[in-house]
Amino acid sequence: MKCNNSGKERVPDFLTKTGEFLLDLIYPRRCPVCDDALPFRGHLICTTCAEKLVPVREPRCRKCGRMLSFDTDEYCRDCVTVSHTFDRCISAFVYNDPMQESVFRFKYGNRREYVQFFAQAISEMYKNEIMDLKAEALIPVPLHKNRQEKRGFNQAEILAFKLSDMLGIPVRNDLLIRVKDTEPQKMLSREERRKNLKKAFQLSLCDVKLKRVIVIDDIYTTGSTLDEIAFLLKGAGVREVYGLTLCSGTPL
Repeated sequence: MKCNNSGKERVPDFLTKTGEFLLDLIYPRRCPVCDDALPFRGHLICTTCAEKLVPVREPRCRKCGRMLSFDTDEYCRDCVTVSHTFDRCISAFVYNDPMQESVFRFKYGNRREYVQFFAQAISEMYKNEIMDLKAEALIPVPLHKNRQEKRGFNQAEILAFKLSDMLGIPVRNDLLIRVKDTEPQKMLSREERRKNLKKAFQLSLCDVKLKRVIVIDDIYTTGSTLDEIAFLLKGAGVREVYGLTLCSGTPL
C-alpha cells in the first residue's frame, strides 16, 4: 500500500492568513521611500510615494540606459564622448531625492527588506528585456571586506539574489573580489572615480567559463565601476558584459 503522506500536513488557509495578519501587526512591512508602515502585507510601497518615483522610460541611451531628452537622440552626452567597456546598462529609476533617501536607508540603515520592492520593480519593468540578453549569470559588485564587515551585508548581492529568484538566472558571487578599499565615490569627479577604481577588483578564477553576464549594482553614475569589472571579465573570456542597476544618477 502506497502512502502519499510526505510527513507535512497542509496548513489551512485561514491559519496562514491569520499568521500574516499577526505579522503585519507585530512586524509591519514598511514603505521603502517614506519608511511608514504599510496597511496591507501585499503592498510594497505606499500610494503617495509610488507617485514620487520616476521610472526610467523611453527614449533611453542605447549604451548606459539613461533617459534622453529627445526621441531623435540615440546616446546621451556622456556615452557620445566616453568609450565604455561594458556592452549596455539598464536602470529602473531616476536617482531623484526620494530614491536617494530610500537607497541611503537600504545601504546604511540596514533596511534589507526594501530589496523586495526594488527587485519586483526591476522585474516588472524589464523582465523581458533582461531575459532577451540571454545572460548566464548575475554578478553583484563586491564590497571590500572592511566595508562589508562594517555594513553587515552587500546591497548589490542581496538585490542579485532576489532578482535571481524572480528571473531564474543564477548568481555568481564567487568570481570577483574587491581588493582595494576605495574612497566613497559620491564627491569624486569622473576622472577621480576612474582612478579610484583602477585595480580595485580581482578575479578569483582565471577562466570564467561564461559568455554573457549581468553585473548588478545599486546606482549608475559614470559607468566607472561597470567598466572596470567589464575589463576584467572580458579579459577572462566573457564576450558580453551588461549592467543592471536600481537607479540612474545625474551625469557628472
